[in-house]
Formats: sequence, structure tokens, C-alpha cells
Amino acid sequence: MNKLVPFLMAGLALPVLSANYTVAPNWAKMPTGEKQIGNMHGDVAISSKGDVYVSVQGGPKAGVQVYDNQGNYLRNVPGAPKDFHGFVIRKTRDGEHIYGPRLGGQNILKLTLDGKVVLNIPPSTIPDKYKNKRNNKAFVRLTAMDVAPNGDLFVVDGYSTDYIHHFDKTGKYVKSFGGRKALGSQTLHKICIDTRYNPPRILGADREKLRLIHLSLDGKFLGVYAKDVLRPAAVAVHGDLAVAGEIKGRSTLYDKEGKVFAHLGHNTAPGETATNKLPPAKWRPGFFSAPHGVAFNGAGDLFVAEYTVHGRIHRFNLKK
Repeated sequence: MNKLVPFLMAGLALPVLSANYTVAPNWAKMPTGEKQIGNMHGDVAISSKGDVYVSVQGGPKAGVQVYDNQGNYLRNVPGAPKDFHGFVIRKTRDGEHIYGPRLGGQNILKLTLDGKVVLNIPPSTIPDKYKNKRNNKAFVRLTAMDVAPNGDLFVVDGYSTDYIHHFDKTGKYVKSFGGRKALGSQTLHKICIDTRYNPPRILGADREKLRLIHLSLDGKFLGVYAKDVLRPAAVAVHGDLAVAGEIKGRSTLYDKEGKVFAHLGHNTAPGETATNKLPPAKWRPGFFSAPHGVAFNGAGDLFVAEYTVHGRIHRFNLKK
């Protein structure tokens, strides 16, 4: 029986999808010997090979888990931290690497896909004037980053100040820009480099202001890209489309002009969204509870990592 049929028989609605996408129900298998993936408050990224990397904060296999294209658990990245809140995989001239700031450790890492540390930027590299202070100590709460085409790094302090910190490809600090006062933002949760434009821009998920914003790579505010977003937690781009993962139970695809192309997985059931406690018994294929990480593979298929104590990864396949 098709895995979607029971929901039709029970009188439950199926997710509204663009004609371009289909749901891959229950795509991710449990890690070997486990009953659940683990406590997820992280992100998802796809390697050029098509393997799916997911950051998991809790459970026996916490860290960065790796799945193949069919959803089978392969391994954990050796030595990868358990506090990657936002991370990406990017391929540059010096190879393919994992880039991510540690939410608890506050440092910024560049790792090989097998876990070797290539770059470790300590939080002391960021000037104290761009940090928050607690008990007379300056701190950051770095939530996400991305890599520009030239290899430069852009890291956002989304749980503290909304400043974006710019480093060159060697890890040398360049400058900081943005911030809640200048941007009028409130929790610039995650960012991505928007390569649909020339020159590329930063696309930011301004979560509590319910909008997506654009900034230039030199720090100029370029404007609001999309409004009325359901608490956007993550953004990614592929081809001419951008996607926002929305904590209130939806993902939205946008065209280059910021117009809605499609809504995916919109969950309107009371009490089922913006929570990490929804039990698996209430999960429905293709419906979200709290999207927290988004990524496309090379074919344009969309992967969404949930904010959930149980661990859940969605896959939507782009029709060929």
C-alpha cells in the first residue's frame, strides 16, 4: 500500500505541493541500533556526492550524521562537534569542506568531510565591540555561516546581536556589519550566499520580524526580499529559486524577485508547529512541525531538518 493512502482513508489532508515536487515519505532510516535519530536543533547539508549530513545535538549518535541518497545511515563524521546549529558543505579550490560555527563553543570550524580540522577561528578574533556582554564578559552566539564564491566566510551572531562577521578564506578577520539596530532585525537566525545575483548577496532569515532580507557582501542593506514568512529559520538557494524553512510548519519557495513559487508541507493542525516536542505518532509524511535547516542537492531535491527532540529529516524530490 502507498504510505500516503492511510491518511486519505483517515480523512486527513495531504500536503499541498508544487507540481514540481513529490514527497519521499519516511526517507531517513534510523541510525544503526537506534530508535530515533536524536535531538535535533541543527542543520542539513549535502555533499557533491549526494550524501546528506545532519547535525544532531543529543542522543548516542550526536554530532554530524551522514546518510546516503537512499536515506540509509552511513556513519558519523569523526570528531565533529555536537553543537553545529547551522553549517554548510562547500566545494572550493582547496577541496570540499564542512563549515560551521559552534553554538556553545563559539569558535568557527572548517573540516574535511572525514572530520579533519583545517581551520579553527576562535571567538576572540571578533572585536568585543560587536559582542554582547554578560557579567562583564563579551560573548557571541553564532548560529550559521556560508562561504562566498571567492572563499570568504560570513558568520552570523543570530542568537545575540545579528551582526555578520566577515573573514577571508584563511580565517583572517575583515570586518563586522549589520546588527539589530542597523537592520531593524530580531534574530537573524541563519544566512546563505545568494548566488542568483551578480555580485552575490547575503540572504538572511530575520525570524522574529517574519521576513527575508538581502545584504551586499560589503554590508549594505539592500532591502526586504520577502514578507509574511512564518518565522523563517533557514534559507538556501538552487538555480533561480530560494527556499525558507519556517518554524511555524512550512517551507516556501521563492523566485528571484521574491514572489512565492510554492508552499511545501504546510501544517495547520493546532499545536503541531513551532515545537520540538511533537511525538512521532502525530507525524504525517510531507507535513512539517518546525523546519530548522534546509538544503538542496545537485539535482534540486529539497531536504529539511526539523527542530525536534526525536530527530526528523524530510525529502521532497524535484520531478525530472
